[in-house]
Amino acid sequence: MARVGICEDDADVRRVLTEGLRLADHEVVVSRNGREAMAAFATPGSVEVLIVDIGLPDADGRDVCQALRTAGQHAPVLFLTALDGVHDRISGFHAGGDDYVAKPFAIGEVLVRVDALLKRTRPAPTTPTGLVMDPERFSVRTSGGEARLTPTEYRILAALAAAPGVVVRRRAVVAAGWPDGAMVSENTLDSYIRRVRVKLETAGSPVELVTVRGVGFVLR
Repeated sequence: MARVGICEDDADVRRVLTEGLRLADHEVVVSRNGREAMAAFATPGSVEVLIVDIGLPDADGRDVCQALRTAGQHAPVLFLTALDGVHDRISGFHAGGDDYVAKPFAIGEVLVRVDALLKRTRPAPTTPTGLVMDPERFSVRTSGGEARLTPTEYRILAALAAAPGVVVRRRAVVAAGWPDGAMVSENTLDSYIRRVRVKLETAGSPVELVTVRGVGFVLR
């Protein structure tokens, strides 16, 4: 069971989502637009997963996601969208989203993806690197300080931290960071790696995230 937030302006879609999630034993918190979403979900820890429609009446759902991230909300975000082009999916990932479902959708698919996001946000907190991973806060603590990560950044770092000194291939990093079937470009992956590297450096980590050109990445 998890606390799931919904931001969807269509009443029929809200009803289908709410009923399906509750039948799956999830607690549901509903908002109808970007303004209500900010009021309901900006507090870190208020929900464990967010389902956000991109086509909201008062805002683009991707902008709402970015605003929630800025406010400190790091729960994984599942976008609902009628826009199913590659560019639209990539822009959703850049905005801080973790997965997407195209409309019209089957509620069964939404439930499976919600469960997958919940599982991916709870990797083992201890790593051989000495980094202390906190799956509840999506943070990493080093000997020099602490860094807050997005869920995708956290999953990437957790996969690398589980194999220190070993080069993890690019496709394995993508598999750890994104759901099955996600189309993640080389540039998108490199952008996430840079963000994780900067956060580790800012936190004073003695562990270095190194890119092995054309192969993958390694923590040393």
